[in-house]
Amino acid sequence: MDLAMTAMRQVFVLFILMFAGFAGVKTGLIRMEGKKAFSDLLVNLICPCMILNSYFAEFQPEIFRNLLWAYGVSLLLILVGLAVTVIFTKKFPPSERPIQQFACIYSNAAFMGFPLIQVMFGEEGLLYASAYVTVFNILLWTHGYIMLSKGREGKSRREAGGFRTTMKKLFTTPVLISVMLGLVIYLGRIPIPGVLAEPIKLISGMNTPMAMFITGMIIADSNLGKIIRNVQISAMVLLRLILIPLVCFGIYLAAGFTGMQAQVVFLLEACPCAAITSVFAVQFGYNEEMAAGSVVVTTLLSIITLPLWAGMISMI
Repeated sequence: MDLAMTAMRQVFVLFILMFAGFAGVKTGLIRMEGKKAFSDLLVNLICPCMILNSYFAEFQPEIFRNLLWAYGVSLLLILVGLAVTVIFTKKFPPSERPIQQFACIYSNAAFMGFPLIQVMFGEEGLLYASAYVTVFNILLWTHGYIMLSKGREGKSRREAGGFRTTMKKLFTTPVLISVMLGLVIYLGRIPIPGVLAEPIKLISGMNTPMAMFITGMIIADSNLGKIIRNVQISAMVLLRLILIPLVCFGIYLAAGFTGMQAQVVFLLEACPCAAITSVFAVQFGYNEEMAAGSVVVTTLLSIITLPLWAGMISMI
């Protein structure tokens, strides 16, 4: 019951944040032209600060082996989700397939998953959750970024400026730089002065509000009835909330994965579509209505699916 209530609370918080963006547009306080500027701020400043802040935790040698295990299984589950998504989205329209695949592959682990992990497992569970988020961010800003940018910026490597140009652009993005810098800080046990750590922490706290605010702006300019009736969004819901967790659960049973690390990683993989899906739709010019719809619908339905998956994973 406590787990279900925690999930319900997080969903309500998300929808209140989305409503703020929705109401701002509908009342004329915010112009739709501002969503691009907001998304640039999120991608280029807020997200990098959030990632850096996650690496300011104290290094704990006694559970380093468990952390490495969590890294490995996190990579495994995300790649499983990627494979399942590619297989079941082959018939999706090619023009929108990249953003649809992105929505199914990458979950909203940090906001939806972390509160559940803290309730169930405490501080140690949050440490393993940071391993998942690290792998998640590396894949999102490499595979995910390339997939979306190539899908919009050119049909071939030559049109996109060549592989070398694409990789140069990728590894000079603020988020990837923050991942690499964060790993150096954490593994090198480099102390960060409070005068630097505090503003980074404050900026990182804007991540979820800003992402959901942008989503609300997009919804305000969308046809909600059309979103609900969209068959492709229904298919994305089934993939993200049911099929991918089900395949991962089967792998756990077959491989005999048990323990806190295994449960933490699984629950984060079972979360709804990442809120940044709608932000990237704005960045790369995909169907914003569909992207926002996938976030809204999966977030709402996760109030049912997350507690169910939590109950199932706790039995093994």
